Amino acid sequence: MLQAIERHTEYLDWVTIVFLICFLLLVIVRQRFPKKFYNFASILTSNKFMLFRGKESNPFHGFNILLFIVNALSVSVLIYWILDFYNLIKADNYILNYVRIVTAYACFILIKFGVEKIISNIFDIDDAIDYYLFQKLAYRNYIALLILPITLLTVYSIKITESLVYIIFTVIIIANLTSFFNIFKKQQKLIINNWFYFILYLCALEIAPYFILYKLITVKY
Repeated sequence: MLQAIERHTEYLDWVTIVFLICFLLLVIVRQRFPKKFYNFASILTSNKFMLFRGKESNPFHGFNILLFIVNALSVSVLIYWILDFYNLIKADNYILNYVRIVTAYACFILIKFGVEKIISNIFDIDDAIDYYLFQKLAYRNYIALLILPITLLTVYSIKITESLVYIIFTVIIIANLTSFFNIFKKQQKLIINNWFYFILYLCALEIAPYFILYKLITVKY
């Protein structure tokens, strides 16, 4: 016998607006950059998107910026819902808490990118780092789009549970590890020749920042 699942509906209007903004931005991206969007959508089956060079491979290209906004808005909803599930945020300040999460997430990514750009300038490897950042941002935006349907179901249909949280984190971790493997595989010659600096990079810019972020988001507001 089917049982009704209680859902919180009194403050979903703001979430709906966020999703509408995300879909509107996706439509704009699709209309403004049709060929680039098609190649991006086929990133798992085709290498065409990653073969862009010059201005097309700039991580701060308009296409990447718009998708990053979608990324930040949608991922922040998922983060909010998980934090709310664990009672790590105050329910009466949901809009303010969401704005804080979006701001923290966006600043985290942008500051990380900025540090990597500074390092690339210091060691005079701008071209290599820019292309690496382009690939990493592309995979991150793609993963965000993949988990967008999961976020929608979590908000409007599926009751969030601890098992679901573990599944979501597992999927995200596997997807990110796969993307890093693909990127590093393409850059293996550069990595082998600079393996010591590569290990330092992993520890300082890929592992430590996420550990710090975890500590920050698990602190109650």
